Amino acid sequence: MNKEATERMLRVDQAGEYGATRIYAGQLAVMGDRAPFSGEIRHMAEQEAEHRAKFDALIAERGVRPTALQPFWHVAGFALGAATALIGPKAAMACTAAVEEEIDRHYTQQLDELGTSDPELSGMIEQFREDERAHRETALAAGAEQAPAYPLLAGAIRLGCRVAIRLATRI
Repeated sequence: MNKEATERMLRVDQAGEYGATRIYAGQLAVMGDRAPFSGEIRHMAEQEAEHRAKFDALIAERGVRPTALQPFWHVAGFALGAATALIGPKAAMACTAAVEEEIDRHYTQQLDELGTSDPELSGMIEQFREDERAHRETALAAGAEQAPAYPLLAGAIRLGCRVAIRLATRI
């Protein structure tokens, strides 16, 4: 895999983990610590912050430019988290399930592309993918699919994730 492709992967993955921390921040700002699933959300937020920190370090180490869209992700991620939390705890979980479904797909594609060309990066992605899968399972177990208009809500969020991934890869 060439250097430019690897840099794009790092850029989009760091942006995605940053966006995830902002989604959870928005959810927790609305729901607080006493709401249903707030403990699960806080735990997932902590894991996403750890993922982001590792991508931040790798980006700095390798001299990769982060996405120029980070100010947008800062606001958009928080807004998505807050909006789904305002709908209710199950809608917040629906958001998590939808986002993590797309991230699982995205990380799996990246692992296929990387092959054995960058063991450090592929090891991180593989570990983080397992965490994201666990987040999705947590969200589903918490009733994500019982959220109001789940198919529409999840579909819109997944589409937004796919667009965000494309944009952050290049910009």
